[in-house]
Amino acid sequence: MNIGPYQLRALEADRFKLDGGAMFGVVPSVLWQKTNPADSRNRIDMTTRCLLIEGPPGPILVDVGIGGKGDKKFRSIFAQEEAAGGLTGALQRLGLEPGDIRHVILTHLHFDHVGGLTRLDQAGAPQPLFPNARHWFQRRQLDWARSPSLRDRASYQPTNWEPILAAGLGEVVDGDAEIFHGIRLYCVNGHTPAMQLVEIADEQNNLLYCADLIPTQSHIPLPFIMGYDLEAITTLREKERFLASAVERSTLLFFEHDPVNIVSRVIPHGNDYRAEPATWEQESTTTR
Repeated sequence: MNIGPYQLRALEADRFKLDGGAMFGVVPSVLWQKTNPADSRNRIDMTTRCLLIEGPPGPILVDVGIGGKGDKKFRSIFAQEEAAGGLTGALQRLGLEPGDIRHVILTHLHFDHVGGLTRLDQAGAPQPLFPNARHWFQRRQLDWARSPSLRDRASYQPTNWEPILAAGLGEVVDGDAEIFHGIRLYCVNGHTPAMQLVEIADEQNNLLYCADLIPTQSHIPLPFIMGYDLEAITTLREKERFLASAVERSTLLFFEHDPVNIVSRVIPHGNDYRAEPATWEQESTTTR
């Protein structure tokens, strides 16, 4: 789809599984199993869906998936499989190589969002996969990732991002910012400090890359909040803010982890919200 001068493409990097209870927090399994059935180990299907933005700044990626550095045990725990050649394969099918990417926006530094930033060389050392790109970090998220709490430190793996900074490829920003015309970052703090959502907008259309504020379409109802979130009440307030705005502006929500639904819109439902079905293919040929 096109918004302003930008062409947007959805790219799937990985398929994996996470514990359903952790993904839906206090919501009973009889409710979330209706839309997200679990396997025998209580894990639900997930994806890492990246966004490619092509326009005047050069090709931009939003998040990069898990990548291929995980060992056999890691892949077994998360049932991780790179989708059809992973992110590199998805880019190549569009005629792009990792070296063609000029910017990478990182919503936050959990392994399932930034693992694909680096690859292992022949000596087993992590090297930047996108050597010609500027990588956009939020300062408070970077500070937190370098000194996380006991609760969430397993989600942070410095080999994913420190080689990027060591190579001088980082751009560190503080708070909300418009980094390119029509591309704006919004910080939220419930899931982890200073996670940045990405909005692409023009005078008529707007799309919000929801990252882990609303990881799947099933997480649109306000109480559906992940157990992974460090500050659940903060997440609730942030969802209220962005969903109210999405109704007012007819925002297209882009889901990073939903294995089926790439996008949807949202409509009020009593004191809550529910999805208004949409498909990427339809939205790619329709403007509002």
